Amino acid sequence: MAAHRFRLGFLSHLEAHTDLPHLYRNFIDLFRYAEELGFDSGWVAQHHFEDGRSGPGAGASPLTFLTAVAENTTRLRLGTAVVTLPLESPIRLAEDAATLDVISGGRLELGISSGNGEKLFQAFGVPLDEKRERTTEGINLLSRAYAGKPLFDGGPILQPQSPGLRDRIWQGVFSPEGARFAAAAGSNLLLNRAAYGYSERTDLVQRPWADAYLNAWDENPANAGRRPRIGLSRLIYPAKDKETAKAQLRDGIEKLAQKMVEGGRFPAGLSLDEYLSRFHAFYGSPDDVIEQLSDEQCLPLATDILCQVNPGVPDFDQLARTLELIATQVAPAFGWKSKPKTVPEVPVSLRGRSAA
Repeated sequence: MAAHRFRLGFLSHLEAHTDLPHLYRNFIDLFRYAEELGFDSGWVAQHHFEDGRSGPGAGASPLTFLTAVAENTTRLRLGTAVVTLPLESPIRLAEDAATLDVISGGRLELGISSGNGEKLFQAFGVPLDEKRERTTEGINLLSRAYAGKPLFDGGPILQPQSPGLRDRIWQGVFSPEGARFAAAAGSNLLLNRAAYGYSERTDLVQRPWADAYLNAWDENPANAGRRPRIGLSRLIYPAKDKETAKAQLRDGIEKLAQKMVEGGRFPAGLSLDEYLSRFHAFYGSPDDVIEQLSDEQCLPLATDILCQVNPGVPDFDQLARTLELIATQVAPAFGWKSKPKTVPEVPVSLRGRSAA
């Protein structure tokens, strides 16, 4: 595959089999280490009503977590992937995000989506059938707020002001219609690590979404002069070899696969390899991962690549090693260049921290 320019990021679901104070501290250190490796961005997923030790992740308040990361980094861009917009007060979200953006020196990448899950919406007192309307209203308000316009006719102007954040709003989408909606709103596009509910390979499902987004972007006069950005989230796990990678990913993969089976999204009785395929995973030695990614149909359109190991839950020294292999071997094969001249030493604070 021909080299192209992109930002290299990693995405964490804040998962680890440890107590919460250590979990948050460990991941703050991991974000700092990613910056030292030269990563351009670090992203965190939002999960409500989970503690990160037995569920998807401890990221109920991603902006709060990223504020701590901001104070421990200087260059790393800080992303949410994604905040469920219909469950938020758009004005409070706008204020919190702008505050973090100012604190971090303009490093926030604000990813949002419409979300899903009847019980989740019920817990927040939001009717599920209102999510599209609330998402549209929320995006419109965020756009007005970051453009420095009154929040309503004759209303106040958002404080603190962070006008550059308007161009750093991202929408996670799950259909070509969603992709066109994101382009019409002038938002950047986020593609999930896997397209669930499809028998076809994820990149073959999502490539038409990305094409629809780019076409709709060009059709919107308000986007003139702005470059569309596409963030590609993928499970990328380089290790010594395929068997080592599978052994380190097995527990998390099998647990989430079982939930997918129970929810009717995956068929029952598949092998680990088959479930890894369903999760659209790229794993094995760095050469294995490079070969697998070379056939990824969405990759040539990506301006930002978000590497994640979820649903695996390796320990922290394995996570640090994975980030190192991505930054020094996998990403450079596709044209990305690391910032530091030498690979930094893994922080003592991460060594021996077991997450499994």
